[in-house]
Amino acid sequence: MYQSQITFTLDTVCPWTYIAKKRLAEALKQIAASPNGKDVSFTLVFRPYQLYPDFPSEPQDKRHWYTTAKHDASDQKQGVFEATMGALGSAAGINFSFGGTMSNTFPSHRVIQHFQEAKGAETANELVDALYSRYFECEQDQNSKDVLVEACVEVGIPETEARAVVGDESEGKMEARNMIRIAAMDGVDSVPYIMFEGRRRDITLIGAKEVDEYVKALQTIIKESK
Repeated sequence: MYQSQITFTLDTVCPWTYIAKKRLAEALKQIAASPNGKDVSFTLVFRPYQLYPDFPSEPQDKRHWYTTAKHDASDQKQGVFEATMGALGSAAGINFSFGGTMSNTFPSHRVIQHFQEAKGAETANELVDALYSRYFECEQDQNSKDVLVEACVEVGIPETEARAVVGDESEGKMEARNMIRIAAMDGVDSVPYIMFEGRRRDITLIGAKEVDEYVKALQTIIKESK
């Protein structure tokens, strides 16, 4: 069986990456149920990217930041944005909320990468889901130490281990920084950036695509794996 890695580059503050992850999960589910779904084993691996690397570490009001930084300080434009994202999110099973706070995303990237290496792809996948849900739906700052620990514990990581990693800001710092630099060197300048590894060629999809587009990419990888 051919082993294909799906490299999903994301920023944990980007709502489009949450939508893309949900749609990709649905595509993988459809592929697994298809007649040739067992011909290739797909492994999802996450890589970090920061849209706003200079964002403060101190929590900022999320809605205020979006309104001023993204929508010309227009409450009307912010309202349209929230309605649009709400509809797209609902279709993907996400209940977006733009209340709460946000901060620099590096802590969450560092923790995700550490446990992806230490615990494996499935734990990392569940951890990303737990952090996304907290930030985008529960108005929690996924880069706060308490929230990071809670998300880790939710996916089966012992609390003492989670607190040790979250609390030691040097743990995995260099590795995560290097991954972000490598992503930029590889031409990543927006997320989601998803690369499907193939036997004959790789397929890269940038932006949140529809489920059918992810299914098509996966089917192509399967077809060309023979």
